[in-house]
Amino acid sequence: MLKTTHTPPDIRRPFARYSHAVEVPSGQRVLFASGQLGIDADDQIPSDVEGQTALCFVNIRAILASAGMTLTDIVRINAYVTGREHLPGYMKTRDQFITDPPPASTLMIVSGFAREEFVVEIEVIAAAD
Repeated sequence: MLKTTHTPPDIRRPFARYSHAVEVPSGQRVLFASGQLGIDADDQIPSDVEGQTALCFVNIRAILASAGMTLTDIVRINAYVTGREHLPGYMKTRDQFITDPPPASTLMIVSGFAREEFVVEIEVIAAAD
């Protein structure tokens, strides 16, 4: 898929590794994935944001694979963490999973999730042939 990223030179560059916008060509299949939490098939939850973030992306990779897609097909990430202290760990781990050019992305701080042990949730939109 030939996706086009847009980061106009007359606005501030992104704060981190993301694109201001990603354009998806017409005729592409689009997948909207529900928010994924850092929990594995055996209900194990890592205690740190890095472990939970990695597990979220592992789960996202499995969802994409079930649709014949890969992490390179992600065009947008919406991520939520429960505190500002989780931002560096989330971004460091996220960057191990995303490719260039990076997808469009939003990262928000929220008050919490359904279970208090969760510190991050990630949802994605992907597009492919």
